[in-house]
Amino acid sequence: MIEMRQLVIFRAVARSGSFSAAARQLGYTQPAVSQQIKAMERTLGTPLVVRSARRLQLTEAGEALCRHAVTILGVINTAQAEIQAIAGLKAGRVRVVAFPSACSALVPKAIALTRKAHPDLRVTLVEAEPPEAVGMLRAGDCEVAVAFDHPDRGGADQADTGEVADVADVADLSVHTLFTEPLSLLLPPGHRLSGSARTEPVRLAELARESWIAGCPQCRGHLVDACKQAGFHPDIDYATDDSPAAAGLVAEGLGVALVPRLTVLGGVPAGVKVCAVEPPMERRVTAVTLPGLDSVPAVKAVIELLKKASSIAFGE
Repeated sequence: MIEMRQLVIFRAVARSGSFSAAARQLGYTQPAVSQQIKAMERTLGTPLVVRSARRLQLTEAGEALCRHAVTILGVINTAQAEIQAIAGLKAGRVRVVAFPSACSALVPKAIALTRKAHPDLRVTLVEAEPPEAVGMLRAGDCEVAVAFDHPDRGGADQADTGEVADVADVADLSVHTLFTEPLSLLLPPGHRLSGSARTEPVRLAELARESWIAGCPQCRGHLVDACKQAGFHPDIDYATDDSPAAAGLVAEGLGVALVPRLTVLGGVPAGVKVCAVEPPMERRVTAVTLPGLDSVPAVKAVIELLKKASSIAFGE
């Protein structure tokens, strides 16, 4: 019979693509990891990995085991959280994974609120973009993933945009909307469309000849799709997952960018013009958990305080 410890080791090997990387991650020696994989292969009677000079590849059996390992470990993690919650909010831990701008402008306030309301409840934070965060949730590495999507995207796919969509699939998960925020256009100092008296939105079609600064793959797909609807393909010269970095590039006159409201609230460099865009574009920010996990008191409390922190951030 496969042991739980072996499943954890196998999942780490599958993720990292090597015995040595998995060993470093788990605090084992490389021979110990290799021995456990070999033991699993003997138990199952079939190879799970194909060893090569560069990176381990999963066999068909390995792929099947990896899918089940993620589910099993996620269920075990949920069970542990529910058992720990029997005592209510007097103890426990909730692990949150959130994208960068949420980590800077939203989650710290939620953690502070949690500490004040439930001083014995420990909340930890790791930064990751939505696809990775949701993957960590499925793998049992966190209880709450703060993610986002673009509800105005209209079902665009990779073939339409020419970009890797990299969108987290949350259809089978428990999704709680925290807020929906508009995207704002950042124009460099002295830009032809950034007159101080301008109050009307900038039409996206007016930016067809601009150099663009794009965000993460998911945001980039959203941008490409919107520009396609406006009749052009954006000339993306720079890409960064860090919204403040995008604002810095705009400030140096290197292009224009679309950024979320969270970034604007954090402040933009002097001289950068913040404009509304036509047609309006937005993103929805959500707290995602495994089905049923949001009924655990500790997890439920953190989600509610994420909602409260969102209201505070936007002055609602």
